[in-house]
Amino acid sequence: MERPHTRIETVYFLATGFASVVADGPGRRTIEVGIIGREGMTGLSVVLGHHLARHETYIQMPGTGHCISAAKLRVAMAESSSLQRSLLRCAHAFLLQTAETAIANGRSKNEERLARWLLMAHDRIDGRDVPLSHKLLAVMLGVHRPAVTVAVHALERRGLIKPGRQSISILNRKGLVAFSKGASVAPEPL
Repeated sequence: MERPHTRIETVYFLATGFASVVADGPGRRTIEVGIIGREGMTGLSVVLGHHLARHETYIQMPGTGHCISAAKLRVAMAESSSLQRSLLRCAHAFLLQTAETAIANGRSKNEERLARWLLMAHDRIDGRDVPLSHKLLAVMLGVHRPAVTVAVHALERRGLIKPGRQSISILNRKGLVAFSKGASVAPEPL
């Protein structure tokens, strides 16, 4: 959907599914810095007056949505201050999410971070199954794949999740919320 240092031509508003915003760190290891679902939008740089993407954004879980060209969105924002305020609130919510993610990444155990990430993904889907592999979770959490396996098993032993092939089922959301507290509070969608 977006590539680093590339002009944003289209902005997407997801109705179902979700996208991941992923950054490269030193040594080119990637880590997810945010999730966009039905609560937000891609192309926040456009809303903030810029035209280039800073990070990569791609669909993590396919779904449906709406899109508009960045040029048309700029015109619509110039013509409607209420639209501009609404879109700026989306940008603010995403900035809060990225700050909470940074806190969780710096202070929390992998198991707590996984619990937080699963809650954020679960907030953006219908149903209890989050379809993705350990390999993708490793990128999302910025860890090596074996660390994901250890974290998944820790949550499974507590009866919070049930891993399957290419998916994880949420069994006890309240328990997952309580367990994720060490990773800061998983932001609720707006």
